[in-house]
Amino acid sequence: MSGHRSLLLSAVLVLLVGIMFSGCGKKTVSGSGTGGDPGAMGSDEPLETQAVAGDNIMEGRTSGPMLPVYFDFDSSMVRTDQVERIESNADFLKQNTGVNIRIEGNCDPRGTKEYNLALGERRAQSAKKYLVNLGVDASRLNTVSWGEEKLLLYGHDELSWAQNRRDDFVIVK
Repeated sequence: MSGHRSLLLSAVLVLLVGIMFSGCGKKTVSGSGTGGDPGAMGSDEPLETQAVAGDNIMEGRTSGPMLPVYFDFDSSMVRTDQVERIESNADFLKQNTGVNIRIEGNCDPRGTKEYNLALGERRAQSAKKYLVNLGVDASRLNTVSWGEEKLLLYGHDELSWAQNRRDDFVIVK
């Protein structure tokens, strides 16, 4: 009886494997329903952000002529290569004493929401402290952390993450 049972189980197994593979065929999409334009459906979106030769880095949501300040991974310290940007922002604010700004701390999407909100706040506070030390009145500066909520780039690569690790300087009325 056990030989009959083994044979039956083997047959069922072969049948199940056959069903699994027959239902997994790759479907091809034709141009039907798109007016005959095969490109109307769009192309697959890559997980990486493509850098175009000659492109400058994006400037976030910062109000011109100020510039955003970018941060290293898991850091709220103003990088030495960003000092010129924050000094330029301070000069603009000192020359335009009627302008108030909101410093918006942003993070890349790695890390928990709670962690990124806290890191974004530390980044915004770091920039505020830097501006105050450069002579900008603290009462003209407020801060907010967006954490990972306001991404500029959605790629899963270092270029995208680096663009999202920033403080934006937004003029408020």
